[in-house]
Amino acid sequence: MGGFSIWHILIFAIILLLLFGGNRFSSMMGDVAKGLKSFKQGMSDDEDDARKRFDEKRRAEPRSIGRQDDPIDVTPRSADPVTPPPKDDEAS
Repeated sequence: MGGFSIWHILIFAIILLLLFGGNRFSSMMGDVAKGLKSFKQGMSDDEDDARKRFDEKRRAEPRSIGRQDDPIDVTPRSADPVTPPPKDDEAS
């Protein structure tokens, strides 16, 4: 009651074939396929252009002082050394 059944779709397809003919209908579907192909190609070209611009921008920026290949020093550097808490034997 609210949607199309398989019979509705088949009748609609038969009417389309009668109106446009098999040859014209297949050429229209070929045009649709060509349009989709050119759309996908345009999208990939845009991604390639964006990637090239990003690489050029990255090469143009000056390098930072610290290189990313250098290891990070994580040793604590506090002024007063940390003393461990007293043990229970020493507290009494």
